Amino acid sequence: MKALRDAAPVPYWLDRPERPDALPPLSGARDADLAIVGGGYAGLWAALLAKQQDPARDVVVLEAGTCGWAASGRNGGFCATSLTGGLANGHRRFPAELARLEQLGAENLDGIEAAVARYGIDCDFTRSGELKVATEPYQVTQLAESAVLAMAYGRTVRLLDSAAVRAEVDSPTYLYAAWDRRGTALVDPARLAWGLRRAALGQGVRIFEHTRVTGLSDEGLTVHLTTAHGRVRAPKAVLATNAFPPLLRRLRHFVAPVYDYALMTEPLSVAQLASVGWKKRQGISNLGNRFHYYRITADRRILFGGYDQIYHAGGRMAPALAQRPASFETLARHFFHTFPQLDGVRFSHKWGGAVDASTRFFAFHGTAYSGKVAYAAGFTGLGVSATRFAARVSLDLLSGRRTELADLATVRRRPMPFPPEPARTLGIALSRRSRARADEAEGHPDLWLRTMRRFGMG
Repeated sequence: MKALRDAAPVPYWLDRPERPDALPPLSGARDADLAIVGGGYAGLWAALLAKQQDPARDVVVLEAGTCGWAASGRNGGFCATSLTGGLANGHRRFPAELARLEQLGAENLDGIEAAVARYGIDCDFTRSGELKVATEPYQVTQLAESAVLAMAYGRTVRLLDSAAVRAEVDSPTYLYAAWDRRGTALVDPARLAWGLRRAALGQGVRIFEHTRVTGLSDEGLTVHLTTAHGRVRAPKAVLATNAFPPLLRRLRHFVAPVYDYALMTEPLSVAQLASVGWKKRQGISNLGNRFHYYRITADRRILFGGYDQIYHAGGRMAPALAQRPASFETLARHFFHTFPQLDGVRFSHKWGGAVDASTRFFAFHGTAYSGKVAYAAGFTGLGVSATRFAARVSLDLLSGRRTELADLATVRRRPMPFPPEPARTLGIALSRRSRARADEAEGHPDLWLRTMRRFGMG
């Protein structure tokens, strides 16, 4: 497709000159009070919050690449209050504590906003809310019902008919919308990660980049983290490795690396932007099992992602899988279907990457090695804000104290595991096909999807 011809095969957010220089890798043996594996959002928040709790605490972060290079630097930048992969998902799985989870989620987003201001993080934090749009007639009823549920839990939601939503953002595909005005902020994801890195360094956190942890062992009073050229010994550790193979074998049945793809347009002209509107810069997502998420940036570009979720046999991960021409072609077609007035716009960047999918569609937590190691995983692509909450949970679990966060059912209970291979590959392929069929059947799930949901895997 002509619009994709010159697109750079890298995440737009990371392809900028303000990207910080890499820090030196670990060399030799080090001791610390707290060791953190992973320099994405979860690891950086854990480091920063640990120093806030105790400025004298010696915190070390070990990152295999550079901080924010993976999921934290290539996502859509949707920073939501939900800690449960959406309100409906939380209502179905944890209705008894959902009201409190909603409060905690709102406090968490407020905490992110406060940290951005406190540390002077220039990440274009914009609390513009999110538009959920119906593009098929059957979705109108679904959207209205979801809005009623949201308002029952205290959210501020405004329902918009076709004319009203098109007055906000003009697409001929929009039939109806629900605008949650406070539940989502938009951020520049890479600049958020870089800002957290800078803040952590400013608080005295020691960060070692290009330092892959290859081994984790329990040595009685401490845990040892082994790398190619050194090791770190600490009484406590946090694992925050997202979709990458976990250091704890027990977690490998609970996380599946699923690839998601996105495009970024070139900057729109003044006339092109006027044809779309979008003056309030809301985030947008549509309904359906295969959904799109999109937003406009401060420099008048449109990010357009989602729809395809690709699992490679055996959970394979490789740099080459970040480029998938078929998914980019699909996204481009859907973009111009959504905004036909932008015909002729070109895409400047195309990229993809793995998210750490779990069967319940939001993060799970736990400890290992007699409480010396805490972990969080399974954010399923919804971790921009939830990672901060997960960092708080991990630090509470490591404290050994009985806290409100540690006592939450969402923290104490694990999701259903994925089956072992090759059943995992087959099951995910069947689910993907059934999700597509449900979208074509006005949202009605087939027997396979109904069975999966009955077992807590959908």
